[in-house]
Amino acid sequence: MNFRGRWVVVTGASSGLGREIARVLAVDHGANLVLVARRAPRLDELKSELEETARVAVHTIVADLSNPEDMERVFHEATAGRAIYGVVLNAGVTHFGSFDELSWADFQAMLATNVTSVVRLTTLFLPYLETRNEGGGILLVASMAGLVPVPYQTAYSGTKAFLVNFGRGLHHELEGRSVSVTTFAPGAIATEMTAGERFIPLRGWLMPVEPCAREAVRAFVARREIHLPGLTNRLGSVLIRLLPQRFVTARMAATYRSALIKSARR
Repeated sequence: MNFRGRWVVVTGASSGLGREIARVLAVDHGANLVLVARRAPRLDELKSELEETARVAVHTIVADLSNPEDMERVFHEATAGRAIYGVVLNAGVTHFGSFDELSWADFQAMLATNVTSVVRLTTLFLPYLETRNEGGGILLVASMAGLVPVPYQTAYSGTKAFLVNFGRGLHHELEGRSVSVTTFAPGAIATEMTAGERFIPLRGWLMPVEPCAREAVRAFVARREIHLPGLTNRLGSVLIRLLPQRFVTARMAATYRSALIKSARR
């Protein structure tokens, strides 16, 4: 893929991985950007930064992707008066803690943001991109938590498992056609999402966000089926496949349980 001078949509762009992916696309690849997130001041700040440093065009859309109406509005506003070439569906929320701490309303918001909005925007943008016939594509940001059950992030892990299978299936359905879908599955990243006290004991595992974003864009450019960033994560994924899943999940549960206990004592 070649993003220079072309428009790319990035959701969840106000912080973390989405913000860094937007920076890489603009600064390193010369992409014009449609930035989508809930926090207008953060979007405006990033817009000003990228217009000044990268000399690209930036349009912002304030939207809550747990809201079905906003899902539709993002597509129609993004494609109004501009030709979209790429879409990065990065917006997501998590919950780190016991499953019964997650309220029903928060679970519904997680499901809507992490799953429903991704499926809806994919089903809106794919036909659009294919009709344009410019070789565009979509990058789905999933997680390594979608490759194996993650106790104490159980609901989040379930939503990301859906994305992994959804994205990989679409990649093969689209073989030989003019569009592509790539799934990006990072491990834990040092972002605002993992800045809470409960993540403090796990900080040594967190990948810096900038190199993670660069790997995401490289995978998108290469139209890979699925990509895990970082050598440690890739080796870990091999180990996960070799070991009994019950053992892997039990060790994950023990690690996360210990982190929660340590954070509660602080």
